Amino acid sequence: MDKVDCLVIGAGVVGLAVAAALAKLGREVVVLEQHELIGSETSSRNSEVIHAGIYYPTNSLKARFCVRGKQLLYDYCASRGIDHKRCGKIIVAANEMQRATVEQYITKAAANGVADLYWIDAADLAALEPEVSGIGAVVSPSTGIVDSHAFMLSLQGDMEACGGALALGCAVQSIESRGADSVVHCNEFSIAADWVINCAGLTAPELAADLGGAPEAYYAKGHYYSYAGRQPFSRLVYPVAEAGGLGVHVTLDLAGQIKFGPDVRWLSEIDYSFDDSHKEEFATAIRAYFPGLDVSRLQPSYTGIRPKISGPNELAADFMLYGPEQHGVAGRLNLLGIESPGLTASLALAEAVAWTTKRKS
Repeated sequence: MDKVDCLVIGAGVVGLAVAAALAKLGREVVVLEQHELIGSETSSRNSEVIHAGIYYPTNSLKARFCVRGKQLLYDYCASRGIDHKRCGKIIVAANEMQRATVEQYITKAAANGVADLYWIDAADLAALEPEVSGIGAVVSPSTGIVDSHAFMLSLQGDMEACGGALALGCAVQSIESRGADSVVHCNEFSIAADWVINCAGLTAPELAADLGGAPEAYYAKGHYYSYAGRQPFSRLVYPVAEAGGLGVHVTLDLAGQIKFGPDVRWLSEIDYSFDDSHKEEFATAIRAYFPGLDVSRLQPSYTGIRPKISGPNELAADFMLYGPEQHGVAGRLNLLGIESPGLTASLALAEAVAWTTKRKS
């Protein structure tokens, strides 16, 4: 049986960032990806937003990795010529009842090390985004957008330039411990490794289940609609956050095309089909800050699924790095619940993984 130093499961943005970081340290790295293309699940079905680090509890892993990752990502994109834009974002208070909540984002962000948020009143909001309705908003200048596919391709190139390898179409069936090694069983072969880093996203908890104590996987589906015709906004527009997500918001791509989404629909299994039957509920959420919405211009675009480790009516779980110190099995590190802000946090998560595996080798 072949053996390598590090096996990374999952070639989404986090898995590729981890693999690139390990390869740059001279580690022997192989990435196993069940699909025939990189970034086929969560990494290609999201808002492509570079988050500032506003919403997350102080000292949480989400807060720490988001704030660190944001700076790493902006620097990386600038140095590699990857298309991105620091377009900024507003979080709208639709009425006086929401004002206190929105203003608290300034305090929460500052506690996370994000000190550039500020409040604008209704007049300034109208001047900034004339189509947006609200009594005011918080502005986040450091929020941005990125070409996530170009970013992933660059990470793949980094890894391969340092000797790493990518194996597509390799679905992992199970992982077992054999002495100091871990053995990964795929659909057509088995391979041993000193370290197995589980970055499998939606299926990561399932692959960690044999360790005991791993959380259950929950799936929160979100729909995205594109908006045909003239584009009414020049930056990202968010409502007050809701349970399970950040609310149906406006995101932009780098060509200026806007999308609305995602909503939150809890699933019992992975299903990317688009359900257009909730379009009116979607429109109602949008009209809270964009009363001029023309529903006929909403076009079904795509869906994504958040890889959660907390369910409906539960407090949102933090990122979980479930490694030997937690479960007692050498050479197994699991990245669990890496939903938003996973794209933003990817390079910071990769730093943490590289440090952990180096320290334990």
